[in-house]
Amino acid sequence: MTGSDVSTTSEYGVLGVRDVDFSLDRYPPSADLAALVERHWLVSWELPPGREASVTLLPHPCVNLVLDAARLTVAGVGRDRFTYVYRGRGRVFGVKFRPGGFLPFLGRPLADITGAAFPAERLWGPPATTLAARLHAAPAVDELVGSAEAFLRERWPPHDPQVEYVGRIVATLLHDRTIARVDDVTERFNIAPRTLQRLFARYVGVSPKWVLRRYRLHEAAAVLDREQHRPWSEVAAELGYFDQSHFIRDFTAAIGMTPVAYAQACRRRQAPVRA
Repeated sequence: MTGSDVSTTSEYGVLGVRDVDFSLDRYPPSADLAALVERHWLVSWELPPGREASVTLLPHPCVNLVLDAARLTVAGVGRDRFTYVYRGRGRVFGVKFRPGGFLPFLGRPLADITGAAFPAERLWGPPATTLAARLHAAPAVDELVGSAEAFLRERWPPHDPQVEYVGRIVATLLHDRTIARVDDVTERFNIAPRTLQRLFARYVGVSPKWVLRRYRLHEAAAVLDREQHRPWSEVAAELGYFDQSHFIRDFTAAIGMTPVAYAQACRRRQAPVRA
């Protein structure tokens, strides 16, 4: 699996009942940016006065450039689920970079910003402030995407072949069900375990084991939401979890409740998790 047309992140990650009180739209990047950018996204909502709602997310192994309330932020890979509370009318726009795709912009290991977020001005100076104002004033998504992409083009980094290599590995973790352990990755790509760990710390910000587990748990949550009466043990086995207790521990730690409780909450169309 190679090339910028191959996805390196799923469309999963929103936990529980989806598209309630908000909409989430995704837009592909222009072809010349697709080597480093996975997609653009826009969350929007409009609630009556005095009411609030929330959405809980289980993050991908990606850096995002996020515009929220006129503030432009670089958000490193988030390890834990988080809940976003929203009121009134609003929107949040983001650029999701491919795993490894932000390192050429940052110029230092992605592990340095894992679990952290900082103002985009810290990386790009006053032009980031100008971009934030332009994005905040943009009335339509085409203008949001166009302004963000023009900004990135002006700062496009030199080619780094390691980004594509990391992308191939991450795409394999996402798409190939025969990959159940990190050892499978080292054998497939003929890479030493310590070299793989260092590569992921630098380019992705989290370990290959973390990425593999996160993608499988994303899919498990999506299947349990979509097929709420399906035995969770079948879901676990299908995703490569042959130790059921291991699956329960991983799922509960990431989602905040057991697979059975999660499926039941989705069946009741209740927001099942909070950060």
